[in-house]
Amino acid sequence: MPAGNLKKTPKTTLVRNPARADYDRDVVNQIIDATPLCHVSYIIDGRPYVTPTLQWREADTIYWHGSSASRFLRQIVDKEVCMAITHFDGFVLARSAFHHSINYRSVMLFGEATKIPDSEKNALLDSFVENLIPGRLENLRQMTDQEAKATTVFSMPIDEGSAKVRSGPPVDDDEDYSLPIWAGVLPLSQVLHAPEPDPKNVGGLEVPAHVRDFKIG
Repeated sequence: MPAGNLKKTPKTTLVRNPARADYDRDVVNQIIDATPLCHVSYIIDGRPYVTPTLQWREADTIYWHGSSASRFLRQIVDKEVCMAITHFDGFVLARSAFHHSINYRSVMLFGEATKIPDSEKNALLDSFVENLIPGRLENLRQMTDQEAKATTVFSMPIDEGSAKVRSGPPVDDDEDYSLPIWAGVLPLSQVLHAPEPDPKNVGGLEVPAHVRDFKIG
């Protein structure tokens, strides 16, 4: 896996709050690996589109999948796309409305959407399931040829992009710190709740360890 930083280009150079930018590959990978949710944007026939989907990373490549019947996905093969991955970590409450903000971790990647050939697709889809819920794949029936045919997988190198992170308390104007106004952070986090069994489960099934012990990221 390549070491060092992602490419800093005109597209990835932060103009506003450049101190929040990070091009370190390890930082970028940590943000990617902490959630499967992403948004992919692209231009089709001169119009912008954004699609939410699930992604997974293997070394220095990011993958995502979708329906083979999607007219959007059929048109982005070998085309430029942009992918965004974001964590919302908290509301930042300042002493003025102007300085309110949020804490977040985000990654934006740019690259060409490469369609994975059928000969490689099944192994990557298995990897996707195992990456999403470790230990799940070995408990499932095998994917059918029809299911594989109905799914398209794309890849993009993690090469041109950047992370942007805000953390910590509000930053107010110096003269405002003496005002009797409460300021601080309302932290947010994703929380997993107890598993809810399908009412159609076969009787007597226990919650498997890979479900019971699952943790986000």
